[in-house]
Amino acid sequence: MLSVVVAPRGRPPVIERNADAVHYAASTMKVAVLAALHRSGTDLDRPVAVVNRFASAAGGTYANDPAEDSDPLPWRRLGETVPLRWLAERMVTHSSNLATNLCLAEAGYAAVADVWRRAGATRSTVTRGIEDHRARAAGLQNHVTARDLAALLDSLEPEVLALLEHNAHAVDLAAGLPPGTRLAGKNGWITGLRHSAAVIHPPDAPPYTLAVCYTGPLGSGDDVHDPAARLLARVSAGVWGRRREIGQMAAG
Repeated sequence: MLSVVVAPRGRPPVIERNADAVHYAASTMKVAVLAALHRSGTDLDRPVAVVNRFASAAGGTYANDPAEDSDPLPWRRLGETVPLRWLAERMVTHSSNLATNLCLAEAGYAAVADVWRRAGATRSTVTRGIEDHRARAAGLQNHVTARDLAALLDSLEPEVLALLEHNAHAVDLAAGLPPGTRLAGKNGWITGLRHSAAVIHPPDAPPYTLAVCYTGPLGSGDDVHDPAARLLARVSAGVWGRRREIGQMAAG
C-alpha cells in the first residue's frame, strides 16, 4: 500500500493517493510527541534522568533494546541526567527510541492526542511507547495516515518545525531532491514499511508538504539501503519535477 499527499504549504492537498489509508506509524509518531512537549509549557532545560524502564500502556513495565535503536548516544548517558531539550532533539534528529520513551513519559498520551486533534487528524493515534510489546499484544497500536502526517506538519510552530531540518537520516524523500535542498521532516521504518513526511523549500517555487507512507514487501528495515526508501525517493523526485505547478493546482 502506497499513500501520498502533496499540498502547498498551508493549503489543502492537491495530489492524493490512498491518503486516508491507515499505516503503522513507526518513528513518524515522534513528531507528535515533540509538539506535545513544546506545547506543554514544561521547562525544556530541566534535567531528566536517563532510565530504561517505562510504564506499559497495558500495565506493568517494559524496556527498550539498544540493538533496536538507531541512536547510541542516549544509551551512553544511562544513569545520568540530561536536559529534556537534548532528549527531544535526539528523538527527531537521530530517531532515538530511548529518548522518545523518556519524552513520551514527560508529555503524556493525552497531550499527544491533543496534538493530533488540533492538527485535524482523523485516524492517527499514539497509544503506546516504542517496544511496549505488552501493549501491542493487547491491541494498542500507533497509527498514521499520509493526510494526517501532512496536516501535522502544517500545524507545527516554526521553532518545532525548525528542529526537523536537522534530521540526520537524509534518505527517502531527501534522496529524491537536489543536494542541499532545504526540508524539514521525519521518517520512520521497520521491516515491511517506510514512511516519510516533510515540508520542502525549493529555491524557485513556494514550499510544499509531501507525505508518503508505504507498507509492503519492499520495506527491508535497513536504515539506508532499503528498496522502499528508493521508492519514496522516486516519488519525491516526481513531485519535485512538478514543484512549480503545485501552487497553481491549488489556485485552480
